[in-house]
Amino acid sequence: MATTMPVSVRPMTVDDCDLYRELRLNALADAPRAFGSTYAREAAFTAEQWRERLAARSTLLAEADGKPCGLAAVIPEGPGRSELVSMWVAPDARGRGIGGHLVRAALELAEARGVPEVRLWVVEGNPAAERLYTRHGFAFTGEVQPVREGEPTREYAMLRPAPATGTGTEER
Repeated sequence: MATTMPVSVRPMTVDDCDLYRELRLNALADAPRAFGSTYAREAAFTAEQWRERLAARSTLLAEADGKPCGLAAVIPEGPGRSELVSMWVAPDARGRGIGGHLVRAALELAEARGVPEVRLWVVEGNPAAERLYTRHGFAFTGEVQPVREGEPTREYAMLRPAPATGTGTEER
């Protein structure tokens, strides 16, 4: 019988800088094709660069049984739209709903900030992520771009429109 892990998601602060660095570098090492940056680039960041990065974005930390196991960040993309970036769950924590907790927390954060339309990019060949995002209301937009300039791996945009308001009779 599988046991469920208590999962919590909280915003990270600059006091979490060392933990953020550790998890972000783990993410880049674990899934180098999935991010626009590289392990080598970010491993060279100074402590000040890590603090600035953490202060500049709303980064969420997932913990299961008190153990840090996932990250996601929400950044403004333009009027009325946020972007969900840097989503990652540790390999030993995958398949346990932690990604769903992170996505829900990110959507709640975007909505609380008044920018409930959220876009993200999902790397090709990641059907588990595609299913996760689809379950949370995201749909492919048709936009495609390289993950990193000059490299063949592509990523696809997905958008979750702002929830409809009013009587519920509006068209989407």
